[in-house]
Amino acid sequence: MNLFTLTRRRLLQAGGFISVSTLLPNLSLAQTPAISASPAAQLGSFIALAADGKVTAFNGHVDLGTGVRTALSQYVADALDVPFSAITMILGDTALTPDQGPTIASATLQVTAIPLRQAASQLRQQLMQLAAKAMNLSVSQVYTDAGWVIDRQRPARRLSYGQLAQDKDTHLPLDSTIPLNSANRYTGKSVARVDIPAKVTGKLTWVHDLRIPGMLHGRVVRPPYGGADSSAPLGHSLLSVDERSIAHLPGIVKIVVIKDFVGVVALREEQAIAAMYALKVDWKPWAGLPALGLDQLHDTLANCKKTPRVLRDDEGTDSALKNRHLAVDADYVWPYQLHASIGPSCAVADVRDGQATLWSGTQNPHDLRKDLAVLLDIDPAAVEVKRMEASGCYGRNCADDVAADAALLSQATGKPVRVQLMREQEAAWEPKGAAQLIRVSGGLDRMMNISCYTLRTCYPSNNATTLPLLLTGKVPNLPVVQSMGDRTAIPQYHFPHMRMICEDAAPLVRASWMRGVSALPNVFAHESWIDEVAWHSGRDPIDLRLEHLEDARAIVMINHLKKMAKWQNGPPHHRPQQQGAVLRGRGFAWARYVHSQFPGFGAAWAAWVCDLSVNRQTGEIRLNNIFVSHDCGQMVNPDGVRHQVHGNIIQCASRVLKEFVTFDASGTTSLEWGSYPLLRFDELPDIQIALMNYPDEPAMGAGESASVPGAAAIANALFDATGIRFRAPPFTPERVLRALQGGNL
Repeated sequence: MNLFTLTRRRLLQAGGFISVSTLLPNLSLAQTPAISASPAAQLGSFIALAADGKVTAFNGHVDLGTGVRTALSQYVADALDVPFSAITMILGDTALTPDQGPTIASATLQVTAIPLRQAASQLRQQLMQLAAKAMNLSVSQVYTDAGWVIDRQRPARRLSYGQLAQDKDTHLPLDSTIPLNSANRYTGKSVARVDIPAKVTGKLTWVHDLRIPGMLHGRVVRPPYGGADSSAPLGHSLLSVDERSIAHLPGIVKIVVIKDFVGVVALREEQAIAAMYALKVDWKPWAGLPALGLDQLHDTLANCKKTPRVLRDDEGTDSALKNRHLAVDADYVWPYQLHASIGPSCAVADVRDGQATLWSGTQNPHDLRKDLAVLLDIDPAAVEVKRMEASGCYGRNCADDVAADAALLSQATGKPVRVQLMREQEAAWEPKGAAQLIRVSGGLDRMMNISCYTLRTCYPSNNATTLPLLLTGKVPNLPVVQSMGDRTAIPQYHFPHMRMICEDAAPLVRASWMRGVSALPNVFAHESWIDEVAWHSGRDPIDLRLEHLEDARAIVMINHLKKMAKWQNGPPHHRPQQQGAVLRGRGFAWARYVHSQFPGFGAAWAAWVCDLSVNRQTGEIRLNNIFVSHDCGQMVNPDGVRHQVHGNIIQCASRVLKEFVTFDASGTTSLEWGSYPLLRFDELPDIQIALMNYPDEPAMGAGESASVPGAAAIANALFDATGIRFRAPPFTPERVLRALQGGNL
């Protein structure tokens, strides 16, 4: 059963419907057997109008708290010209939505919304044609308004969309040449988010709260190599499980052991938790991780196995490097970080009779569906992932892992099973935001102008195979390499000679994408380096950047920020800013986020000015003010954009000042909030945001871009305050104080 059969049945019950999708050319929905046989992957977009006037629209992405459900509904309402309240937006259900890949890279509005808007515009045109025919008019003699097709000469003569869909059973293949209609009744307006009322009133929203009849509770026991990747013996490390060790506990339904996968199922959740902790499990000893502490990370990343991939190599770069008058070389190190979902991942599975239904907080339901089919040895068409909201991830956390856990336990018991990870399991096994080493060499000529710039970036990361696939041996635990380190690796400046090389490497620990995938660290290097050049050459750091920029929108955005922040020209660290034990500094950075497979494509622009103070006696940094200008093109929902930018700023500040994962030779040791602190409410800076408005330009998405310049802006402000160049976040009080006292950075 797929999208078309399910939706067709429901909408015909409403009295008829008209739909548009990219299923197959000229295929009628009356041909139900052919529809049922067609794979869901062929769907690119889908929208349906029922005879009651309600519109159902489908998108394969999900809402991770960014408000895209609301924004997509605004788009559809304007493209189809119906009231916003008429829209129901279905996201991420694998039986009902097209496979449009994982929800990453600010791509929902930038990419996946386009075919949906095309389908809505085409449906509107079809309704105009039907109405014109019914009224014996030409299409040019009618217009639409809020769900009606109206005679231009006699406006009282009109037909509702619902009337036009009455008794219809019509499917149209998408015609992507039809111009996008934009009534602009909702697009560009701050429409209230549709997901908030249910959250405020306590209606079922979160997967953690889901309960279904007959549901059991499960917990899993992981190997003692928390977060290890291909170097650990995952899939063949279990020595024994002593089932007698929990025989005395009440409520135990089943112990499930499949190679290295160990789980317990009980009648109640507290019983499953007790059994998980009491079960005696022996594993092979292993302590094979390299040194991953903050002070060792540089050398470990420099020495790991990697394959260079040239992104750009200008002729004459070697000569320019050899003849530079002043060398400016620096290495920048980014730490491992947690996605740090406040709530540990949770899922509910019902696997029976060769069918599997999963309720999950995943950000990539269609990929999860494929993984579950392999794990359970069933046809992908027999798996449905129903996407529910979950604790924020901003990248790949354990949502897919726990869904697979629940699926295995449900398959073993023949009952629905709910599994929630413990805090320490989530922290240990979530695919970390990858550490990164960026090595820059460049310099100035005798006129103190930039003559060359080269960069080598290493980001050992991949998609992080769903963990139970490895534990059960369904997928071998091999060092998979994926090209993910090249996001925004080429700076947006026009320097005379440039060379960029991405050093692709398999993860050293389980690591995958995180907000600003490799772009944030790469821009940290770009924007710290040019700031250093500004100091060497005695130039104002913003003026220096503008001299090497040709991006007109970037220039407008940066100049707007200068005025908003009341920027005073001058090179960094050129005026005394000490007040007692406190040093004060101001820093600037900007970037346009370039994402997806290299060479990728640009998303939104953002620029920061950061004001901070540093206590010389304690090393503590206080972020006082952060000014951000942001250009995401068309803003579908300005309040939604502002919220995303604001959240990006706070999360980025937390990552730069506080966050890093600790390890020993066996795995992750940052297992609770005491060992992984986040920025507190009383540490938040005053934040001022300027949203650049380009209503006639394409929407670029706002989920990630605002964070990308943040680390460099903070580091540049720290240099302005202290005269010390900090090249390795996090800038904790201990590390800052050590530098102020003359110690190694």
